[in-house]
Amino acid sequence: MPAANDRKIVLVTRRTRLEDLIARYLTPAQARFYVEHLGADFSDYEREHEVYQAQRRTTLQVLEQWGRYQVIERGFLPNFIFAPDDIVVALGQDGVVANTMKYLDGHPLIGVNPDPTRFDGILLPFVPGDLAKLLPDVAAEKRDSQAVTMAEARLSDGQVLHAVNDLFVGARTHVSAVYEIAAGGMTERQSSSGLIVSTGLGSTAWFKSIVTGSLAIAGSFGQPSPASYDALPWDAAELRFAVREPFPSRHSQTNLVCGRLASEDQLRIRSLMAENGVIFSDGVEADRLDFNAGAEVTIGIAARRGRLIV
Repeated sequence: MPAANDRKIVLVTRRTRLEDLIARYLTPAQARFYVEHLGADFSDYEREHEVYQAQRRTTLQVLEQWGRYQVIERGFLPNFIFAPDDIVVALGQDGVVANTMKYLDGHPLIGVNPDPTRFDGILLPFVPGDLAKLLPDVAAEKRDSQAVTMAEARLSDGQVLHAVNDLFVGARTHVSAVYEIAAGGMTERQSSSGLIVSTGLGSTAWFKSIVTGSLAIAGSFGQPSPASYDALPWDAAELRFAVREPFPSRHSQTNLVCGRLASEDQLRIRSLMAENGVIFSDGVEADRLDFNAGAEVTIGIAARRGRLIV
């Protein structure tokens, strides 16, 4: 282990909404015209951008005092190689922390909230001003951390994708996904809007919305009220899966639409889609695995775990 102040800090940043608009419309003036033409408040985009850039500068001032550091935009994460002793700082919304964590393997990850008045920051317990005192403790392994269970999708050709919140398996467009699913000794062919496999952290996000909607629909049709939904702890040795809008027909069944995966359990899915089949994690479709006819994926709890500094 190198000396504390010799450990490199990797700062992961994100583009603001204003920067995304400028990338699309080429100039701030054209971006303003587009937004205001639709009746929206362009100044909100500007305020968010100004605050983020100011907090980014504050963060960089701390890192310059520290010594070795590197800055990458989150879009480059899939191709970035972290050194084993790197300390990682994510500056942005909760999604930046999740997007970063899935590429780490035991690295300490510090979530920094650039604008607490705008973002709740469940995964962002710190602000840039905390880093000067925080980094020496993290580098010396004197700071507590929260373990986070991750999911792993492994294709039969060896490709692997990790997830901090959830994995989506389905079709890229609004057509039905067709596949064969196997879990717990059951196997069936399904046609649906795809399925979600959630970690403990993700059980408070997309997966929760699926369950909430399902319970509300069942209740509106006079079905008995099911038990209330309980999210999992972040470090739970369990995954949950749910099929979205499963369709019963002569060629598709709806018996295996949800379930739990314990430590040694696996969910197997074989694609029956000629094209547009995908697997992506944590809402980032750009970093995806193609999942077309004949491809088979095995999903379970990942060997690696996230390590969020608290």
